[in-house]
Amino acid sequence: MRTSITSADRVKKHRTLYKILAAAVWIMVWQLTSMWLKQEILLASPVSVIKRLTELIVLPDFWKSVAFSLGRIILGFSLALLLGTVLAALSCAFFAVEVLMEPLIMVIKATPVASFIILCLIWIPSRNLSVFISFLMVFPVVYTNILEGIRQTDKQLLEMADSFGAGVGKKVQFVYLSQVMPYAATACKLGLGLCWKAGIAAEVIGIPAGSIGEKLYKAKVYLETPDLFAWTIVIIAVSVGVEKIFMFVLKKIVGEQ
Repeated sequence: MRTSITSADRVKKHRTLYKILAAAVWIMVWQLTSMWLKQEILLASPVSVIKRLTELIVLPDFWKSVAFSLGRIILGFSLALLLGTVLAALSCAFFAVEVLMEPLIMVIKATPVASFIILCLIWIPSRNLSVFISFLMVFPVVYTNILEGIRQTDKQLLEMADSFGAGVGKKVQFVYLSQVMPYAATACKLGLGLCWKAGIAAEVIGIPAGSIGEKLYKAKVYLETPDLFAWTIVIIAVSVGVEKIFMFVLKKIVGEQ
């Protein structure tokens, strides 16, 4: 047993080392390409980007922008998670709800996010646009995954619960929750990546004051390439960080079931 654990740890360490080496190689390629071009306006070097990033993170305005975008995008994700789960449960319980939801899900999936952003700008203030767009992109993912999870629930477990006279609440707690959770985890992992990208895209087009999208737009307009790369790194870091934290909490919840 110890040997297998040690082997697994060793493989994990090697994979981490390989990932670090791969990242280092690409950073070196980036640096060499920047040196070859000799034009920071076209491709800022990693050194100048890191320097600019260290200048940005000490500014209160930087953290206000991160909080502005993060708060709204997470709100959109949370609303999609809640409504998607509720409607998936209703679709399983009532065929009419499923029939009603099917064309809506199909339209959302088929429509480009840029089209939704431009259309929604007519009705929604730019400050709240990222909330709705994040919600819209995550909702179909949550709905379809939760719906499939409920459908794949072990029928024998449900029959056993019925034989013990378990009510709806007990079935949800002891049967559905454990069966659906893996599908919910998949939906959350996909949804978190989607909502962050879609939310930032909405901000870049809507340009709400004090957002990360506004910073990206201004960096592009004024050809401030180091700023553009620095904010892109911030977007990636926040996206990965939020996903890791959320999935860690979700795994803890699943482990306690």
